[in-house]
Amino acid sequence: MNYNECLTYLAELGQELHGRKFSLETISGILSELGSPQECYGTAIVAGTNGKGSTCAILASILQQAGYATGLFTSPHLVRVNERIRVDGREISDADFANAFTDVAALVEKLVSAKKLAKPPSFFEFLAATAFLHFAQAKVDFVVLEVGMGGRLDATNVVQPRLALITNIDFDHMEFLGSTLAAIAREKAGIIKPRRPVISGVENSEAAAVIRRRAEEIGAELIDLKSVAETSKLRSDQGRYTFDLALGHDRFAGLTCPLMGEFQVKNTAAAVAAAWRLRTEGLEISRRSVPLGLRATNWPGRLEPILHRPLVILDGGHNPGAARELAAFLKNEYPGRRVRVVYASMRDKAIREICQSIFPLADEIYLTRPDHPRAATPEEILAALDFRPAKVQINDQPTLALEQACKASSPEDVVLVFGSLFLVGAIKLAQRDGKLRL
Repeated sequence: MNYNECLTYLAELGQELHGRKFSLETISGILSELGSPQECYGTAIVAGTNGKGSTCAILASILQQAGYATGLFTSPHLVRVNERIRVDGREISDADFANAFTDVAALVEKLVSAKKLAKPPSFFEFLAATAFLHFAQAKVDFVVLEVGMGGRLDATNVVQPRLALITNIDFDHMEFLGSTLAAIAREKAGIIKPRRPVISGVENSEAAAVIRRRAEEIGAELIDLKSVAETSKLRSDQGRYTFDLALGHDRFAGLTCPLMGEFQVKNTAAAVAAAWRLRTEGLEISRRSVPLGLRATNWPGRLEPILHRPLVILDGGHNPGAARELAAFLKNEYPGRRVRVVYASMRDKAIREICQSIFPLADEIYLTRPDHPRAATPEEILAALDFRPAKVQINDQPTLALEQACKASSPEDVVLVFGSLFLVGAIKLAQRDGKLRL
């Protein structure tokens, strides 16, 4: 298959979220038949509700600066599926994607025909298998894996990682993971492996207790960031934070978060702690590679400014925890400035709770809908609220909604585009193709 044929094949598998299988049997069988490519390199696996993608990107960048050929597997993508599979920060090429994907597809058809597989793998399993195979073909030294959803039965959780990391846990995907933080934490804790270290950035006491019990049950070393990581001298320069970090007896002075927002301090600290723990696992990671890795990190769509007058910021935050962090960011960084919000959401998100955090801070709301079958209409968003914002504009086209918000803004105003990575992806695609007129 060529690249476009691979994308068609992938699209025919159905929606990514609803097509997920919560079992490791299929992905394990495929990888075994491929010769277990996931065993050809060291791995670190990262789960959590918010911040796991940022943490993965920072950790991968530090490892790259330390001299390791580093793979990075993340989800979802914003514009192109290639974004999910990277080596040394570069997206997989169309040709390499087609080669690895075709190998996986040929094997799957053979296994299905021989009745070794009851049916083809899901969208996410196909991409995970493609990524594992490509990383082996590219001869990487180390791979950082972002869990897609949950952890215990996620397709990434077929590795025996050198280290597991769990970022903060909040409510999201409750229909799949459970309705309490303890239940969600149990799924995330599934990435913890016997006698392997796990770093925890979990703040909620109920969820943290679940992580601690699981580590104790299987003899995993638990490294709780609340106990071992101390940040100080926190200071902001236009939303980007610099801080000192103490990890036990080691101290890093003047680290700068590669991404905007005070909450990224926690993700940066988690990534640095992971790199430093991998150092004790035998990886040669110099102190110098830490700040170099932070400076080299690139992670679009997370408090990403794309215009400065007015200030237009894109953020894919799509759950209540992310909305609370965004609200704090707006209050701290832009007091007294008029804020306009361009918002979209998937139907299965906690729309009311998310909007309660952000909408009261906005002078005007622009509701829109990305081209996705799970996307809520602006009318469905309004129906989910227990209040009606004073000023609401509706435009089903994300780019037109953003252009409308910018035209209504003065140069000193702030326009926040948030609520869904699909919304961010639509704006990024229009920007790439020169169709965004700001």
